[in-house]
Amino acid sequence: MLNMNVVCAIIYRDDKVFIARRKQGKSMASKWEFPGGKIEENESEVEALKRELIEELGMSVDIHKKLGSNIHNYDDFTINLIAYSCEFKSATFTLTDHDQYIWVEPKNLSKYDLAEADIPIANLIPD
Repeated sequence: MLNMNVVCAIIYRDDKVFIARRKQGKSMASKWEFPGGKIEENESEVEALKRELIEELGMSVDIHKKLGSNIHNYDDFTINLIAYSCEFKSATFTLTDHDQYIWVEPKNLSKYDLAEADIPIANLIPD
């Protein structure tokens, strides 16, 4: 089974956090997630997170601290999802892997159909 280390960003702006919906044709289509992606060889977690946010959203953030991680087994792969707390700086919101995004109050995250690996991460976020 394939094992992947993946970073994601809990991005804050005005007491809300950012989530984006996976677009059709992508794995886990229509699921909401915290943005991020796979850590490439010879890349740190922080470097990977910065790169992925630029590639997927045209977004710049200040990365503050590691919040925690979650190991999740999907049918054909396992991910170690590592979450970082970030502060929004700027974005073009160029969507490559997503079709929608929204800023949500943390207490309302459970109303969205989150990717399975992201649910325990959402539970780390204080209301």
